[in-house]
Amino acid sequence: MKKNKMVLLVIYFLTATGLVALDQFSKVLAINHLKDKEPIVIIKNVFELLYVENKGAAYGMLAGKISLFLIITFILVPLLIFSIYKISSIIDFFGSKVNITAFKILQIDMVVIIAGAIGNFIDRVTKGYVVDYFYFKLIDFPVFNVADCYITVAVIVFLIICFFILKDNELDYLMTSKKKWQVENEAE
Repeated sequence: MKKNKMVLLVIYFLTATGLVALDQFSKVLAINHLKDKEPIVIIKNVFELLYVENKGAAYGMLAGKISLFLIITFILVPLLIFSIYKISSIIDFFGSKVNITAFKILQIDMVVIIAGAIGNFIDRVTKGYVVDYFYFKLIDFPVFNVADCYITVAVIVFLIICFFILKDNELDYLMTSKKKWQVENEAE
């Protein structure tokens, strides 16, 4: 593995660790200042800080299915780590033939998704529920937390890059093996 690639992976690891720490710190604040108290109104009838112990997903869907969420996290995180590494290989192999900036943004995006998944994973393992506290009362949006923000924003960025920025062949590189890249590269 090239030294630059290793340094980049260490930076991604430290970034994910920092994001998880920020998420966990915000949840500690929510527990200490919101639990068993009236919501803190930020904008009347629009947005407030409201402590919720969420045993499921949005709107409490799949409540009590902690094992399912843990399994999904155990599958998702290694898959994303592999994808981050694979994107580095795509950039190394194809160089300027691919949109390097878009691929690097995808890598960062995956780091953010990993951080969000791990942040909520920690809650599920240690508490049996996820601490949520942001509530858009105006639209009765599900109560959410910082980790949820990470995942939501990162998924939106991911979709924009995949649907509007990367070319079809660049997306194919994510789904195929290095052997196929070599065959395709030789054909050019």
